[in-house]
Amino acid sequence: MAPTKTDDTILELNNVTRTFGAFKAVRGVSLKIRRGEFVTLLGPSGCGKSTILRMIAGFETPNSGTIRMNGADISKKRPFERAVGLVFQNLALFPHLNVFDNVAFGLRAHGVGKAEISDKVMAMLGLVDLADFAHRPVGRISGGQRQRVALARSLVTEPDVLLLDEPLSALDLKLRRQLQTELKTIQQKTGITFIFVTHDQEEALSMSDRIAVMNAGLVEQFSPAVETYHFPQTEFVARFVGETNLFHGRLATDDGGKRVLRFDDPPFEMALPENLPEDLPEDPPEFAPGQAVALSVRPEHVRIEAADGAGDCVRHTGQVVSHSFSGASLTYTIRTGGRDVLAQAVFRPGGRHPLPVGEAVTIGWDMDQVRLIPASPQRQEH
Repeated sequence: MAPTKTDDTILELNNVTRTFGAFKAVRGVSLKIRRGEFVTLLGPSGCGKSTILRMIAGFETPNSGTIRMNGADISKKRPFERAVGLVFQNLALFPHLNVFDNVAFGLRAHGVGKAEISDKVMAMLGLVDLADFAHRPVGRISGGQRQRVALARSLVTEPDVLLLDEPLSALDLKLRRQLQTELKTIQQKTGITFIFVTHDQEEALSMSDRIAVMNAGLVEQFSPAVETYHFPQTEFVARFVGETNLFHGRLATDDGGKRVLRFDDPPFEMALPENLPEDLPEDPPEFAPGQAVALSVRPEHVRIEAADGAGDCVRHTGQVVSHSFSGASLTYTIRTGGRDVLAQAVFRPGGRHPLPVGEAVTIGWDMDQVRLIPASPQRQEH
């Protein structure tokens, strides 16, 4: 009897662990992935994301925990017994076959009839905009076109889940961005669940419905892309996904009984507003008095004013140490209170930016543009 599905979960990892000798590559990971989602496993090299992908595909077996697809336990099933497609990092195309035959390979292995193979392959090549290249040898097409061939070959067998192991990492920046858009469009058209592995934060943010941020074999946060960036739950997520400024301190109460944040690097005190934004996943008042906390302020939320500028909720004076130009914006390093703070400003030709190195400035930010998170365990011990 087929398992009864009570929700739209297509793939579930429950407390999955994978070790290699004494090394724990994956440590008790639990994830629920919904049907038709584009999910990205994001993290630095060695964090366990590719190991999770290989366990889902069946190339590695968990030491403990279970992997369920459509409600059935597939933890010990062989790769060909799983309704899973895989796009490898090196693509693994057959160089002696043309585009059509590369895409048709999986269908032929499953004994699909000739006429049906032709219909399905040409339909898939049309979806990835390669119908005119069906009989072209794969050695005579571009790198981006080979990426599309590998994608079409994996999709044509209609898997329940498609796994993509950093398939864009070898491409130049412009082509990567083009294919990111195409991948997302194809995923939406097919409705197939995509699980994408990358260490590129921008790639993850631009493509994903939800992102699982991994660190040292653990998932530190699993949330929608916008929430991952704007509302990090840990110091690691705040630092790894984009750039941020972190100020460490503790919750306290001032002489008037109001809750305040006291930070030590540089030393300053900030009162918690009475009415916090409603869209915050967690409100700062839920933190315990005396708890070690970190205040995360993204560079784009740090305003730069003249040295005698008007005050903000938080205001520091400092000097410009350096700046870097990225086309649409400038990122400044401002030295204040013995530490460096990153601040971002929009660049307009003929405007006041870039400010010269050594310029005295005031920096500040509003409370509704920052995120309060628990300090890392190392910080909390002090």
